[in-house]
Amino acid sequence: MSDVKEFEVSAKDLPLHCPTKEVALWASHPRVFLDLAATGHAACPYCGTRYKLKAGEVIGHH
Repeated sequence: MSDVKEFEVSAKDLPLHCPTKEVALWASHPRVFLDLAATGHAACPYCGTRYKLKAGEVIGHH
């Protein structure tokens, strides 16, 4: 059984960073921005949390 967390995110959640704003400050690591544009998914290099773009979501240009 894996302890790695996985989250589905929508285009409105971009730009995406880990930890997210829902994580308590005392329990977090340095903020790192994750790029989902190329593959639709990314993993945090600090904690391993995986993020995946929801099916049908389109990343627009900002």
